Amino acid sequence: MPTSRPVLTLQVLQQQQSALPLAQRQVIDVILQDPGAAVLATVEQLAAQAHVSMPTIVRMCRRFGYDSVREFMVALAQTLAVSGSHLHRSVREDDSTGDVVSKIVHAAAGAIANLGQKLDAALIDEVAAKMAAATRIDCYSVGAASSFMAQELQSRLFRLGLTSNAIFDAHQQLVSASTLGKKGVAFVISHVGRMPFTLEAAQFARQQGATVVALTQPGTPLAELADHVLAVTVPQDAVMRVGTEAYLAHLVVIEILMVRLAQILGPRVITGMQQYKRLLETHGFDSYEYMGFQQPAQQRRSAALGAEPAPVPRKKGASAKKGGGQGSKQSRKQD
Repeated sequence: MPTSRPVLTLQVLQQQQSALPLAQRQVIDVILQDPGAAVLATVEQLAAQAHVSMPTIVRMCRRFGYDSVREFMVALAQTLAVSGSHLHRSVREDDSTGDVVSKIVHAAAGAIANLGQKLDAALIDEVAAKMAAATRIDCYSVGAASSFMAQELQSRLFRLGLTSNAIFDAHQQLVSASTLGKKGVAFVISHVGRMPFTLEAAQFARQQGATVVALTQPGTPLAELADHVLAVTVPQDAVMRVGTEAYLAHLVVIEILMVRLAQILGPRVITGMQQYKRLLETHGFDSYEYMGFQQPAQQRRSAALGAEPAPVPRKKGASAKKGGGQGSKQSRKQD
């Protein structure tokens, strides 16, 4: 083994990544995405996550001066133990603003990329089909993060014209579960996946014959209870119980599911969504009409289509003078 080698830190890995072959850069990507998990992973698991061969990982370790993967991982684990940050799993207290931006964006992008590789397309279709045929879809959650997601999901379902509710109260969740019936769907969102009240509501809904869909981490009590599990795995956040990457991953799953659901429901729903958008652009709180601007909606639409603008109606008293064939100065100005 070489006597001189760089101290193995996440920053060193990131700085030297661009000089490595593509396959070895993929291994670094996996390590940077979740260093703690990479330290505990076997060579086989690391190779599978990076989509490379096991010899590639050995060669990558040797590029940093380590003869074996074990030595490399021990050095990385020692670094993490000494310099672990309570700010972010990749950010250190002495990092510059540029480092903070790069590391957080890189981590978020890695989490979403990893999600895209693991989502089951057949499962998405199965859940979307259940929701399309449901008489009612009630979204359950507990806590600020999950409640935000449940509210977003309910809002999207409402725009698709589906009967849905977002329910955060434990007693109301039980009432909902008792009335969903066999054609209802209980969509439970909990990244932690072990909130007692929500688990009880999900279990009761399933006993009544409803379909239980869970958006949670794999292996949680909620995942074991649900009929269908939309599993989201992201690295643990250093500060929050449910971090930003979990937020982003959940929102992406909801987006994918809603787009697929709209495709299943057909052109009528897509046309309706377009109409909602135009209506809000014209009459929403941020529209010209609501804010008192003088430009009518018809003129804006005509301008957007490249058509001649419709004439502005004249005010009373702005017509031609009585008995004269020639308009007044006021009317000529308006013309």
